[in-house]
Order: sequence, then C-alpha cells, then structure tokens
Amino acid sequence: MNGLSMKLSAKDALNSIGENIIIADTDYKITWMNTKADKSLSAIAPLYGLTNAEEMIGLSMDFFHKKPEHQQLMMEQLQEGHRARITIKNTFIADIVVTPIKNSQHNEQIEGYMVMLLDVTSHAEEEKRKDALIQDLSVPLLNIWEKTIVLPLAGVLDWNRGELVLSTVLEECASQKIEYFLISLRGISHFDDSVRNYLQKLAGCLKLIGVQCIIVGIKPELALSIRELKDIPIFRDAHAGLKHIMKLQEKESPNSTLRI
Repeated sequence: MNGLSMKLSAKDALNSIGENIIIADTDYKITWMNTKADKSLSAIAPLYGLTNAEEMIGLSMDFFHKKPEHQQLMMEQLQEGHRARITIKNTFIADIVVTPIKNSQHNEQIEGYMVMLLDVTSHAEEEKRKDALIQDLSVPLLNIWEKTIVLPLAGVLDWNRGELVLSTVLEECASQKIEYFLISLRGISHFDDSVRNYLQKLAGCLKLIGVQCIIVGIKPELALSIRELKDIPIFRDAHAGLKHIMKLQEKESPNSTLRI
C-alpha cells in the first residue's frame, strides 16, 4: 500500500467514526476536519463571525478561547488524552477530547493533535435533558434493612446524572449513618467504560465515609460488558445482596440471629 492510499484510508476511517473530529498541527492550527465536524461546526461558525466551518481551516485553536494562554499551557504539557466539558459562546455545550498524535517511528514525537467534539447540544437541549435526568432520579432511596439503603437506577447513566446520584447518595449515607449501599442496575439500558468509571468513583467516595457499595441487579447482557469492578461486591439481585449484608452484620454481632 503506498503513502497516498494510506492517507486516503485514514481520512475515510475518520469520516466513518461518526464523531466530530478536527486535526491540528503542532502550532495548534486547524488543518483538517471530517465531514461530521464540517456539518456541526457550520452551525457554530457564525458565533465567531465566520460563514461556515471551512473558514476555520488555518485558524489557530487560540481563536476559539477566551484565555488562549491557559489553553497553550495545557497543550504544552499534554502527553496523553485530555477530556473536558466546554460551553461554546453560551449557546452550545460539548465534551472535548484532545489527544496528541505521536510518531511511533520517531521516539513518540508529537506531530499534531486530534480534537473530538462529543455530544454537541444547545443549552436548551441540555436543560431538557437535565430535567429528564432529575425526573429519573425522583425514585427515592429505599431503606430496606438496618443501616442499609438501595437505589434502583433506570434508563441511561451519564456524567450529569452520575454527579447528581453521587451527591444525593453521599448526603443520605452521611446523615443517616448508613453502612451499606446497594445500587441496582437492573433498569440500566447501556453500560460502557464511563459507567464503570462512575461506579468505581461512587464506591471510592462511599468507602471514605465508611459505607460499603454493593452492586445488584446484573442482567445477563449487562454481565457481558460490566467485566470486573475493583473491590465492589456484585450480586444477581437485591435478595442475594441483602443476604451478603446480613452475613457481614452477623459476623460483627455474633450473638444476634439473622434470617432471610
């Protein structure tokens, strides 16, 4: 395969990903964007006095920052991927992922940057989504046993909802002196690395206040993607999880008798 074919196939691959992808050189100037980014950024371009996304080619990434010196400092120190939540001219919201493009044949020298804009939405759409997430969270935390609560989750678990769940659970556990927290994933429709990372964060925060996090409600299709979670007990259903808690409490209080 010659060099030209490799370049064409690389562009075809980037166009096929289905995300907004922008390529910048080591001077942080935009050199290329895929077709999805061209379409998405054409709606954003007028906010910067530009006619369309094509006029962004050749511009420095500094052009789009209120504080370019902050962006330059971050880019100079960047060796791995960096992800952040950004607001675009108080009109759009997106997740941005910046990844250095390294040359494996030249001591991993950085030769440019790939920028991905994920989940670009308007403020109005974001507010509607937040309202829907809050509605999903209206299901109360349930006290099911001594010093034990359970939270049944349903739908999609993303960053915004995860942060709301985290703050609510931590406050409840601290105020009620909870020792065991069960989180049921039976109603979760999607599971990926972001959900896995959130569960690890939740369990870590709970551990700091003396609460053990236990995951229950694992459906067969979810079991295939959840893989291993570090130091988090996992059970098929809430009944099995509660039996586990009772055994632990029985060990702590050997004179008591617990049955389920």
